Amino acid sequence: MCTFYTTNTYFYSSNTIAMFNKLLLLALIASFIFPSCNNHVDKKQAPDTAKINGHPAWINQGNIYEVNIRQYTAEGTFKAFEKNLERLKEMGVQTLWFMPINPISKVDRKGVLGSYYAVSSYVDINPEFGTLADWKALVKHCHELGFKVIIDWVPNHTGADHYWLTAHPDFYERDSITGKFLSPFDWTDTRKLNYRNPVLQDTMINQMKFWIDQSGIDGFRCDVAGEVPDGFWKKCISTLKSQKNIFMLAEGDRKGLHESGFDATYAWADFAMMKKVASGERKANALDSVFNTSDTIYPANYLRMFFTSNHDENSWNKADYGTMPGASHAPFAVLTQTIKHNVPLIYSGQEEPFLDSLSFFYKDTIMFSKFERAGFYKTLLNLRKRNPALGADARFKKVTVGDEAAVYAYTKEKGKSKVLVILNLSNKEQTITVKDASLHGKPYNVFMGNTEPLGNKPWSIEPWGYVVYEYQ
Repeated sequence: MCTFYTTNTYFYSSNTIAMFNKLLLLALIASFIFPSCNNHVDKKQAPDTAKINGHPAWINQGNIYEVNIRQYTAEGTFKAFEKNLERLKEMGVQTLWFMPINPISKVDRKGVLGSYYAVSSYVDINPEFGTLADWKALVKHCHELGFKVIIDWVPNHTGADHYWLTAHPDFYERDSITGKFLSPFDWTDTRKLNYRNPVLQDTMINQMKFWIDQSGIDGFRCDVAGEVPDGFWKKCISTLKSQKNIFMLAEGDRKGLHESGFDATYAWADFAMMKKVASGERKANALDSVFNTSDTIYPANYLRMFFTSNHDENSWNKADYGTMPGASHAPFAVLTQTIKHNVPLIYSGQEEPFLDSLSFFYKDTIMFSKFERAGFYKTLLNLRKRNPALGADARFKKVTVGDEAAVYAYTKEKGKSKVLVILNLSNKEQTITVKDASLHGKPYNVFMGNTEPLGNKPWSIEPWGYVVYEYQ
């Protein structure tokens, strides 16, 4: 069998792999015989293999910004979005997560434009966004500016007119009585894939490889990952990570996803509790229950993606402007950036903030003009980048500085670096007294931009207030 590429498939044969290994061996031999051949290698392009607690080292103090290409600009294209890279870099964004970049099925399409998650081909570009060349140019520019790039991957199902439905019908689940292809949940614009088929598994892995090979992406956010068998993920993730030190994010929160090799899962339960605290339904200390549950359930090196909004929560549940309205959003945003085992997320438009939902099936452009939260996020993102105490692997300790029903406070510490976070998660002013002598002194108030004395003297914090102190 020979290797072949088409617009719809991407296969590696055993013969090709063998040939590749021979070429690699020859290249290694040549590098010893002719060392001068390597004099002009750009060190910045060397493979990044560093890891912390088994995860890519770059995500430990990193962050994620979710890009909704369709809604980001009036044009809704890669080239139009690219003009925002310098601004996002200035804000401190590190990893760009692009929602699905693949073409969308037309059969059973919902709305005018359809769901991004009804993919008609895994190895093509949505023509509404641009071309493969445009995508490669965008990724190249991102890497030149120091960004990491991950793409949304939809492994559980395809759109209703994916060519596999006719070429490989055995790749799909069927109704046992009617023989019709099945749609998961109420997603009638999609068809569910059959992971009992080993050929499907290998094909899916190879089509994920395509994007690493062709555009050098740094990882995947995997849609409804919990609906795909753990056995597939173990095989898939180990294969992909042997090729590159990528970051794998699962939309899900099952323990098995961590055990299957994912670097991070969604902090769904944590977000649900944050919404209850924001609405006054639960007290601030109710957060302990979900944080402690994570410590009990997941492996010691677990990472969770924390958020106050994302495309699903924004489109369907009015996050964050409805779930954490007005001033209440800020302390929860601080929490997502500073809590334990975290990889924080910012969704497109939150820096504005764009106080509306973004349609799922129609064009609904984000209106950028004021960037009123950009400075707030910049402070948090730069703090996380520069201070090891904000890394996902730093030590976390809950502290009491006031009424725990309203005030949530904790320290994060690594080596000689330490931060103290104090959040008023209530709509009433609270009294703060820092009794722990180890926290006294003149720490740096991150948001005020100055050092200030901190001791036993009580002081007040405004409703939905937040303070982050940095110790060195």
